[in-house]
Amino acid sequence: MKILFLTDNFPPETNAPATRTFEHCKEWVAKGAEVTVITGFPNFPKGKIYPGYKNKRIQHEEIEGIKVIRVWTFIAANKGFLKRTLDFLSFMISAFFAGLTVKTDKIVATSPQFFTALAGKWLSFWKRKPWIMEVRDIWPESIVAVGASKRNLIIKYFEWLEKRMYNSAKHIVVVTDSFKDNLINKNVPKDKISVFKNGVNIANYPPIPKNQKVLQDLKLESKFIFGYIGTHGMAHGLDFILNAIEPLQKSNPDFHFLFIGDGAERENLIQQSNKMELKNTTFLPSVTKVDVKKYLSVMDIALVNLKKSDTFLSVIPSKIFEAAAMGKPILLGLNGETKGIIQQYNAGLCFEPENKTEFINTSIKIAEPSIYQEKKEGAFILAQNFEREKIASQMLNTIEKV
Repeated sequence: MKILFLTDNFPPETNAPATRTFEHCKEWVAKGAEVTVITGFPNFPKGKIYPGYKNKRIQHEEIEGIKVIRVWTFIAANKGFLKRTLDFLSFMISAFFAGLTVKTDKIVATSPQFFTALAGKWLSFWKRKPWIMEVRDIWPESIVAVGASKRNLIIKYFEWLEKRMYNSAKHIVVVTDSFKDNLINKNVPKDKISVFKNGVNIANYPPIPKNQKVLQDLKLESKFIFGYIGTHGMAHGLDFILNAIEPLQKSNPDFHFLFIGDGAERENLIQQSNKMELKNTTFLPSVTKVDVKKYLSVMDIALVNLKKSDTFLSVIPSKIFEAAAMGKPILLGLNGETKGIIQQYNAGLCFEPENKTEFINTSIKIAEPSIYQEKKEGAFILAQNFEREKIASQMLNTIEKV
């Protein structure tokens, strides 16, 4: 079976969408599928082309058996509604024309921005092949939730497009049970929707001792480290975290908070930390997938946080699975489906989003040795139940039946 996959994020980019797509496609190739991915030139999240690449009309390469076609896009950093929309639109057009030349049996197009899905819809029409829409975010609903845009005529138009995509797709893959419920409430037939959650390739994230060189370089040898790895964006509420950890400088001087990543809010967060004269924070830029294990190793607790919004009740941040595989208990500032997973596997502790008192108390509690060890064991169990290879295989079976 030949699969054409459209995605605007792909390695060497290291964000969650790129990782999910790559690991799924790699498994499908291993099981005999011929997979072609159409994507842009790597630039996320800074909007700068990675070394070794140039933003040109088209480029072909192969990554671990996956045929990769990179196409020109309008490059924009991960901030600014208008520029990001131009980025999305340019990829939609470039991906469509590149896809016309690819022989395929099935087309998969992945969100969160459904302009990629629109390209999949167009290709399905012109090539007379079925297409599957993968929904990783309820977009544009999430744009309004983080305050990036008010619900105006443009958003209403996007919502109309969203429904058109759901109706057009032969099948829909979502990443959470809550997303499925959301679509059913929008009158999408439930038998048209399959749930394949995010997960982790356990072999890539084995539990390892703390990397002593990293600890020495950061001067954190004696610290109990809470680590956040990922995008520093409007949705992630890291400004709340900075406000909340200020009292811990005196009450728990051994606590330290390590923030790794880039994003629209990173510079604002650094300025906020400096203005508050926080001594218990360290900011590092994004690291490669190869290096991320070193930084995960030095963490005692994996911090996962989002702004308080009903929209995020349906979100399951993929970073919980990688941290869990390495035995890192989760300190979670998120309600909904993710909270249910953490509690089900006893893999961490949860606090009410944007509740400063609860955050402080929960941070202190999870550091208690007996509780910490209990949650560490739960984290390993969680990771084993969300093994990426198994999820990818199940998704391939569904694609074959479409």
